[in-house]
Amino acid sequence: MEAQRCSLSLRGALTFFLLTVLLEPGTAGMPSFYPISQLCKFCDLELTSCSGTGTCMTNCSITSICLESSEVCVAIWRKNETDFSIETLCHDPTKPLYGVMLDDYNSTTCVMKEKNTTTGMAHLCSCSEEECNDKLTFSPMVDPPPDNPLVSVILVSLLPLLVMGTVVAGMFYWYRTYRQRMLSQEWESNIKKRKPKPGLDCSDACAIMLDDDRSDSSSTHANSLNHNTEPLPIELDLLVGKGRFAQVYKAKLKQTTSDQFETVAVKIFPYEEYASWKNEKDIFSNTDLRHENILHFLTAEERKVEKQYWLITAFHSRGNLQEHLTRNVISWEELQVLGSSLARGVAHLHSDRLPCGRPKVAIVHRDLKSSNILVKNDLTCCLCDFGLGLRLDSSLSVDDLANSGQVGTARYMAPEVLEARLNLENIESFKQTDIYSMALVLWEMTSRCEAIGEVKDYEPAYGSKVREHPCVESMKDNVLRDRGRPEIPDTWLRHQGVAVICATIMECWDHDPEARLTAHCVAERIYELEDEMDKLSSRSSSAEKIPEELKIPIEVEIPEEMVKITEIQDIIAVDCSVSDEK
Repeated sequence: MEAQRCSLSLRGALTFFLLTVLLEPGTAGMPSFYPISQLCKFCDLELTSCSGTGTCMTNCSITSICLESSEVCVAIWRKNETDFSIETLCHDPTKPLYGVMLDDYNSTTCVMKEKNTTTGMAHLCSCSEEECNDKLTFSPMVDPPPDNPLVSVILVSLLPLLVMGTVVAGMFYWYRTYRQRMLSQEWESNIKKRKPKPGLDCSDACAIMLDDDRSDSSSTHANSLNHNTEPLPIELDLLVGKGRFAQVYKAKLKQTTSDQFETVAVKIFPYEEYASWKNEKDIFSNTDLRHENILHFLTAEERKVEKQYWLITAFHSRGNLQEHLTRNVISWEELQVLGSSLARGVAHLHSDRLPCGRPKVAIVHRDLKSSNILVKNDLTCCLCDFGLGLRLDSSLSVDDLANSGQVGTARYMAPEVLEARLNLENIESFKQTDIYSMALVLWEMTSRCEAIGEVKDYEPAYGSKVREHPCVESMKDNVLRDRGRPEIPDTWLRHQGVAVICATIMECWDHDPEARLTAHCVAERIYELEDEMDKLSSRSSSAEKIPEELKIPIEVEIPEEMVKITEIQDIIAVDCSVSDEK
């Protein structure tokens, strides 16, 4: 091997001399098209003082011309147990060297890289400049950071705190679980105390929950309340309402043989109104309908002796929204509560999914008006009277929807319903008619709010523009021909919150059904409005702390034309899509 290297080195030196001196390009008679091979350092394995850091020189004294023009310069640095060694040579990069392929041979400098060769771990570099393997560059070695004793001290100090925090969190979780279990046991105990004597088959009726004044009631098992054997022990008390198809009574549901009872509402249909009773019963019987802003249903009964059909529901002593607005002027806070609860009830009715994500059949009311909305003791609304309700089942065909007819109360009918031009291909169009009716109800609420300034006596939507019970043709003239809507005076817009409510109302009664908001969007907007008004009130309360002597009265005239409802909408930014969120 050594003899071969000597011969190669001698031949390389002679070749270099001939090419550079005797065959110098431009010499007369000598061609210059012969390819010149790479000029590299070419030494056997030699010991070196290079420690593998920074930049080192090989100190190789032999320079050789590579045999092939494709060969490049290579250097190999190895670390043994006691010393270091360097080997320099020429090599074809297309062939493995000690089991390793060269990957950086196009470089102009020789940068060492650690490789796993057939002879063990070594640092290799390759390059394509003359004698570029003489100067070796090692990548800087990053030493691990020294252990910081301060970090260890901090970690040890924090360990007891972490343990204590874990113990406190565990104790809090245990307390919450224990308290919840105790409350559950107490509730079950109260329910057992209220169970009737054996023989009165209405155990579910005894699970009715009441408000403090025992005027609101609901059932945890509404659909199973009717035992289908004998009528419930109900005593009619007082006629509280009368509609086209039925009468509503306040009644007493007896719980025991004593005088104890629960107050309920009983809606009584005559025998000839079986279809209305069955439609409302079928809608109420769907457990997915249960919601705090929809009237709680208890059971339905066929009273053969009286030749009547009964619906038994919760009773609300405040009556319907129309009666409440007639008797009371409401505050701004009450307007927000009534409006948002109404929107939430309609949103739940229209939604095709429950809050948990489970599918639900969407329902449209088709007769939304203030007399079909009840006011609960907490001044929230709940929807009632689903005699004209329609389940938007996917199995319904266009013909089925067309046969549903032009229904509702003429005063609250949407333009497309009055015109009988409802888009039967799109079930969302049915929901949009409810949104129009809801806008009129919101207008009635706003007209009785003290925040608008001068509050007039209650009037239903369109007031004196039409008769007390207008017909469809009369409403066509107002709504379709004249494009009329209930009046929104400029004085209403002086209150920032009411202005937003009015902007929402106008979007909901838009002539184009597709442009109307969804009930979900209305609920979100009123919710955002409550937060915004809270911020404004907190700012104003801060301003009240300024001493009177420091306050400077300033009069500013605002042109009436600058007060535009479309600009007021920017107060609340709510993303309103055409369809309800799933």
